[in-house]
Amino acid sequence: MPKTILMLATFGVEIVEVGGTLALHAQAGDNVHVAVLQTRLGAHPQIEQAAQILGAKSVYFFDLRYGEVTFDLSLKMRLVRLLRELRPDIIIMQDPEHVPHDLDPDRRIAMLVYLEALAVSNRDWRIEECGGFAPTAVIPTIYYMWADNPNCVVEISSTMDVKKKAMDALAYQLKFSAKVMKAQLGEEGLRKILPNYDAVKHENLELGRALHDEMDRARALYHGVLGHSGAVMAEAFRHQGPMKFDKLV
Repeated sequence: MPKTILMLATFGVEIVEVGGTLALHAQAGDNVHVAVLQTRLGAHPQIEQAAQILGAKSVYFFDLRYGEVTFDLSLKMRLVRLLRELRPDIIIMQDPEHVPHDLDPDRRIAMLVYLEALAVSNRDWRIEECGGFAPTAVIPTIYYMWADNPNCVVEISSTMDVKKKAMDALAYQLKFSAKVMKAQLGEEGLRKILPNYDAVKHENLELGRALHDEMDRARALYHGVLGHSGAVMAEAFRHQGPMKFDKLV
């Protein structure tokens, strides 16, 4: 039976960071949905294109501004409405244990709001104000991305090319990544990462694309063959709570 997957992304790029996994689920017939808390001005079409490439059925934009996310009742209610409407079997979100030292804006508060919304989505709480949808029957299975201590990986060798195409759609993110890396690493550092640095250094879009190609491939190999996980190229997650098996696998 198809499952419903909901990706709770604070920023749009997160859907591509686990894009190999999302694409696998979409290809298997599961219903993949994405909710994006914050977006840059004019970025909706690019995020929607990336999500479509990965096979997502829908993208929900909350359109909050970075640096301004608060533990707000109205935001919590919007999330509860979405959870009750979609009734996901699986949630993917950032790891609350990782975000305190991530230092990207709003992630710390966003994770608390996501988890609190999940906690009341299956309770008799503000039914009519949250769209009139019935409480969810069970709390979904939660997988945390960017975990400091992952306990499972997904083999994404077959969807790595799809993930790359989705990242290529996020021109705003590619340019931003290039700008940040230039400031952090300078030319000397960038030359160590990119053998073709001179060919792409004059255009932030091409520089960002080359950097993400290198970084995404390195991360997939690290969690795959280099991490002795049994995978070749992988995305890593931390499963919330003990994993139940019918027998050892």
